[in-house]
Amino acid sequence: MKYVRAFFKNNGVQSLLSSILCVIIGVLLGYVALLIINAEGAWEAITHVMMNFFTWPEDGPFRLRYFAQTVVYTVPLLMCSLSILFSYKVGLFNIGASGQYMAGAGIAIYAAIAWQMPWYVCLLLAVAAGAVIGAISGALKAYCNVNEVISGIMLNWIILYSVNMLLSSDITKSPTAETYHILHKNPDAMLPTLGLEELVGGYQYFTIAVPIAILVAIAVSIILSKTKFGYELKATGNNKNAAKYCGMREKRNIIVTLCISGALAGLGAALFYLTDIKQWEVNASSVNAMGFNGIAAAFLGCLDPIGAIIASFFIQHITFGGGYIDLSVYSSQISSLISSIIIYLCGFVLFFKYCVNHLIDRSEERKKKREEAALAAEENEVGGDVK
Repeated sequence: MKYVRAFFKNNGVQSLLSSILCVIIGVLLGYVALLIINAEGAWEAITHVMMNFFTWPEDGPFRLRYFAQTVVYTVPLLMCSLSILFSYKVGLFNIGASGQYMAGAGIAIYAAIAWQMPWYVCLLLAVAAGAVIGAISGALKAYCNVNEVISGIMLNWIILYSVNMLLSSDITKSPTAETYHILHKNPDAMLPTLGLEELVGGYQYFTIAVPIAILVAIAVSIILSKTKFGYELKATGNNKNAAKYCGMREKRNIIVTLCISGALAGLGAALFYLTDIKQWEVNASSVNAMGFNGIAAAFLGCLDPIGAIIASFFIQHITFGGGYIDLSVYSSQISSLISSIIIYLCGFVLFFKYCVNHLIDRSEERKKKREEAALAAEENEVGGDVK
């Protein structure tokens, strides 16, 4: 029993259990919404949402193909979630991840098509573009005390229309207002594949982006938890005045933090668009949602880089699962509703932890009282025998 209590008092275990509880409640509430819309097909619909590619026969190629598709779309979401959690661990809220993501996408596509650059140069340029946009928010925060949320939101729109103008030149197909396929214009800019096309049902977009994203997540985890550099960044976020008193360069650390966050978001965009799985639409009039979805993945993953991998895949999994329901009766946005509920419930993680710790403390208190009562009874019995 002692080891069980110690197990449940572990912070990591409590975070995991809280996230699982959020997912269960979110799915149940999503099912209730489906029941309200149409009770007859509600169970089948929620099953399709949760199963996604498992709805296809196991012996066919489509299950592995759509699994690979889910993984590929998870990569940019994971990178944006890493961008969010990296800055959040340092006490900053990088809501400008969407702008940094779009900057990385724009420069990667332009370099690939207009400049005919190889894929590794495009990746580096995307990282640099995201880092520069992040550094602007960081500099405004450090030297002008401008809240990073305000500057991030403003930069999101500035970058959106700047990228649209950059890509609406001779690298855009006029009938569809989409950029040309990178594969047709510059095959050298395509990310190398892993050679697993036969294994994943002929899906050609399964590239080195997948292992790169996983390695970056591991690197972020190590930097934040195992290095002096990560400690200084977190110390600055917790109390920049105390960090300054200890000799840390708090202004530099703020800029560096948002610079790294922007680089992660920009890298995520390049890892996605350089697979040529999707083209940029230059007539887009709304900010790309990937950065905002990264907030959801970061918090569902308990602000842990390894947890972000699982959370990003889960969110993308149910997002694609929403496309398998009967769209003549239900909206595919039911998966977004479930995700929203889950993320809303993640705000109560601390409350869940408090409840768990309260129950454990009460259990330990009752056990202590029983032991004291047993000891007192034993002492009374010994005293009676002596008399």
